[in-house]
This record gives sequence, structure tokens and C-alpha cells, in this order.
Amino acid sequence: MRTINYLILISLFIISCGNKPQYNDPIPQHDTFKIESKQVGETRIINVWTPPMYKNSTESFPVLYMPDGGIKEDFPHIANTIAKLVKEKSIPPIILVGIENTERGRDLTGYSETKEDEEYCPLTDGAKNFRAFITQELIPEINSKYRTLNKKGIIGESLAGLFVMETFMQHPKSFDFYIAMDPSIWWNNHYIVRNANTALANFPDKEIRLWFAGSSIEKHKYSIAQYTNQLAKILESNAPKKLKWKYSYEPKEKHNTIFRATKEKALKWMLKE
Repeated sequence: MRTINYLILISLFIISCGNKPQYNDPIPQHDTFKIESKQVGETRIINVWTPPMYKNSTESFPVLYMPDGGIKEDFPHIANTIAKLVKEKSIPPIILVGIENTERGRDLTGYSETKEDEEYCPLTDGAKNFRAFITQELIPEINSKYRTLNKKGIIGESLAGLFVMETFMQHPKSFDFYIAMDPSIWWNNHYIVRNANTALANFPDKEIRLWFAGSSIEKHKYSIAQYTNQLAKILESNAPKKLKWKYSYEPKEKHNTIFRATKEKALKWMLKE
């Protein structure tokens, strides 16, 4: 049984380095446009959901950016969730920007000196280029096309969660809030956890929010929760004063269920005024 569970988990990691699984969520009304990126050297498809009051007002809104943001990826279910929470007045209105994947494993993983990681994702350090695409090309484009506030966040799960956490630790000024479900921080011999104290000691004097979650612990080196639990303990002792953070350990959830199981409480905690 242990061998079967291990193979199932490894298959999930291998899948995670390719494109996201397809779901049958209703596709909400949204805008789609293409952007030519010099940073990643290709054309990227962008999906944008605006709250219902956007068209009939002059109000500006915060923005939530999302890797894995294709129509056949996580964009529909997150857009539908935000629409529901806005309608219930559980969160304030926000614009959602989804970035459709091309080479997921390349874009969402940073540098790794761990050769074994190459079995699951290419060791290309593509995250730095993908991050530059978002911060230097996509965000200015969204600000020019839509009425936006100077408040922005990013959300992701699994490898996208790794990208979120790496950005939070290494480039914290990029966003005002960060949401990561089951981030794959085993990457590069759990570099993020090993270097967390140094990163936090050099944190900017800026109000930033972080919400992250870990699913059930698996008894092998690619278990995620053992590292998210360690990171939570580090934050308990060394979180910067202006960092507001929350960790949600979800032992009843699996890697492939935690995103949908925790998305509402993550958004409520993060965005509730």
C-alpha cells in the first residue's frame, strides 16, 4: 500500500510539471487577450474576470494574478468562487487575471542544484523569466487596460504554489498578498525552508500578507506538509512585524483536493475588509 501511495504521489508531481488537469467548471464571462513577452520569448494568453459592478462604475479594484490561469485549468473555478464570495459580500470586489500555461514545469520552478529534481521538472530556472514577465510586462498591461488599485496578489497550488512562495521569499515587494496551497517546497532540497530565516531577516518594511496550506503528510522525501509545517514554525518565531500570515494545515486533504477545499477560506482571510 505504501508503494502504491508513493507512485500515486509521484505521478501527481510528474503531471504537475506538465499542463494542469482539465475540469468541467462553468466558464464565466471574461476577457481574453494575447501578450507578446520578451521575457519568456513567446505569446501568452491572458484571461481576465472583472466583478459585476465593474462595467457600470468608475471604481478601481485590486488585482489577483494566477498562474495555471487557463480556461481549461484553474481560471473558471477561481473566478466562479470569487464571484460567489463577492455576491455574498464575504470579500470585496477584485479583478482576477489568469495566465494560461505553455511550459508549466519550466515557468514555475526556480534554480535547483538537486539533480533528482530533473526527474520531475526541467532544471531551467525558468521562474525568474516568468516572474519578470508578470511584473515587468503583464502587470503594466493590466494597469493600462483596466481600472486597478495599487494592491495586487498572487495565488497558486502545487508548482504554482512553489512559484508563489519563492516570489514571497525572494522578491516580496512584487505583490501585497500571497496565497499558496500545498506549495511544492521540496524543490531544490527544500531550499525555501532552509533559507527562510535569512530571507525573513532581510524582509522589506512593507505590510504584506501570506496565507498558505499543507495537505496530509506522506512518508517520503517529496512530502509537502513536513516542509510547510516547518515553515510555519519558523514564521512563528521570526516573522517580520509587518507581515500578517496564516498557515492552514489540512491533514484530511490530499495534494489533488486541497486547492478546492481551501480556496474560500483563503480568499476570505486574505481579502476580508
